[in-house]
Amino acid sequence: MHVTSEPAILYLGTPVVLISTTNADGSYNLAPMSSAFWLGWRCMLGLAAESKTTENMKRTGECVLNLPSVDLVAAVDRLARTTGSNPVPARKIQRGYRFERDKFSIAGLTPMESETVWPPRVKECQVQFEAVVEAVHHLAEDDPKLKGRTNIVEVRIQRVHVEESILAAGERNRIDPDKWRPLIMSFQKFYGLGTEVHASTLAQIPEALYRSPDVDRARQAVSYPQKSVRDQCTNSRMAPSSPSSVSGNIRLENSRCTSRIDCV
Repeated sequence: MHVTSEPAILYLGTPVVLISTTNADGSYNLAPMSSAFWLGWRCMLGLAAESKTTENMKRTGECVLNLPSVDLVAAVDRLARTTGSNPVPARKIQRGYRFERDKFSIAGLTPMESETVWPPRVKECQVQFEAVVEAVHHLAEDDPKLKGRTNIVEVRIQRVHVEESILAAGERNRIDPDKWRPLIMSFQKFYGLGTEVHASTLAQIPEALYRSPDVDRARQAVSYPQKSVRDQCTNSRMAPSSPSSVSGNIRLENSRCTSRIDCV
């Protein structure tokens, strides 16, 4: 028998994502979230408008989406109720959040250099997506009580890194879901995927038929300079440049670091 219900949240079950971004001073932020879904090589991220991650993505136009597997659940949980915002926003104070500057150390995770964006990847994550912001959409604009609280950030993937052990045998461009166990959040609790429950008719369609033009566009992404050059730029306090602020559905062009231009 069905009954009418009003759950406070509708987190039915989505992969956990660790989003790495660059702070204004050149340091890095790392934030767990699970309000994400993919369409081709695009991803829609539901983020609090006042969060440090949102602030950094609007300013730099870049991020890395790191997808942890179930064995990283303790590291992810160590980031719970931490924020890179100082002072801590009022709504987060009510929920017990605290400011932490070095999220990588708190989680016990290792930053590793990205190829096309400034934020680092998380070495321990088997899947890593380097991405650029394409647009920022505003949620619940018609509701005065909710307006301005949440942004839907559309990002375009421009480099995919996959641990070789989870690839399908003999296929460089296909992840084998039987070899990878992504961490899932459902109603604020952590879960993992089980085994396949039924043969899929959709799986009979070759994945190549879903290939997005964004894949070819991603190949044109320019690599950032090597670490030694980037360190020189960071030490000179030349953090990533600040592109124009984003509002509505205005496309945000891929940011470029002023030091990158000067140092290259």
